[in-house]
Amino acid sequence: MTDIRWGYALNQWKPQFDDFVRREQHERALKTVSIAGFEGVELTAGTGRWEPLGNPQQLIANFGSLTGFREFLSGCGIAAVSSWFYDPQQRSMEHLTPPYSPLVAADVTGIVTRAEWFAGALAQLGGSVLVVRAAPSAGDVGPLDDAALRRLADCWTAVGRATLAHGVRTALHVDFLSSLRRPGALDRLLGLADPAAVGLAVDTAELTVAGLDPVEVIRRHRGRVWHVQYKDALAADTDEEYLQPHAEYSVRQRGGSREIPRWFAEPGAHGGLVDFAAVTRALLDIGYAGWVVFESDQSPHPATSALLGGYLLQRDLRPVTAAAVEAAAR
Repeated sequence: MTDIRWGYALNQWKPQFDDFVRREQHERALKTVSIAGFEGVELTAGTGRWEPLGNPQQLIANFGSLTGFREFLSGCGIAAVSSWFYDPQQRSMEHLTPPYSPLVAADVTGIVTRAEWFAGALAQLGGSVLVVRAAPSAGDVGPLDDAALRRLADCWTAVGRATLAHGVRTALHVDFLSSLRRPGALDRLLGLADPAAVGLAVDTAELTVAGLDPVEVIRRHRGRVWHVQYKDALAADTDEEYLQPHAEYSVRQRGGSREIPRWFAEPGAHGGLVDFAAVTRALLDIGYAGWVVFESDQSPHPATSALLGGYLLQRDLRPVTAAAVEAAAR
């Protein structure tokens, strides 16, 4: 048996703030994910009544309790919430709090409190990883000096130790706009953070758009890879447009100077740049044990993308893991 568990991210079902808010929509999506061959789902943190799956408070309001939500998942063929993606720079309507920054020491207490909120819920929902946006965009904060990296390390070490108390690990997510994309920044941050409390979430598409090889990242940080997201990349940021101010809108959403229609797609999409079989073999080589979550990042056809991801999983990737298990048994 392989120690890899396969999950799917539900964020692609919500392209607009008022979409994907009804129970029947959730049921259809979860059953599609289940029939595609995935056993868990990743949720994205959100706030307010338009994010009924975005945080523990909304789950309780909409399903009666976290136990009620887990029973709903089970009824749709889903065993667990694998993980939650949390960006502290988002506001919380439930708590009437502004965005928090991991670079601001005064914000750390608020970030830790919110992380514990998610970790406690994950523990009840069968999950094991809180995935956090590790740093703001490069164009919005500039280069990270040693003092800034120390502040980041202190923040995420505090978060990681707090979530571990719930049996949930904290994994740093680096997107292609991140200030940690600058040469050496991620390596230095991981070196400063407590290795028992802080790991790495490998997002295959974000790394590829950033010009980084996910296989090489996995091998270099073999002891710190605690979570993996499979998503395909359709283009790379070869002009370093991530350094522009407000690149979240001008580059990520608008496509930058080349007007890229979509940076991302479901794993295995035509023209995709990620070799998922090679990534899977790299995970097996380092003895990875954990969730691999498929994602398509705001697919225009979310159910189709989920089924295509399931096809890649069944046709190409399960044979890779089966071959590894067979070789280990010889």
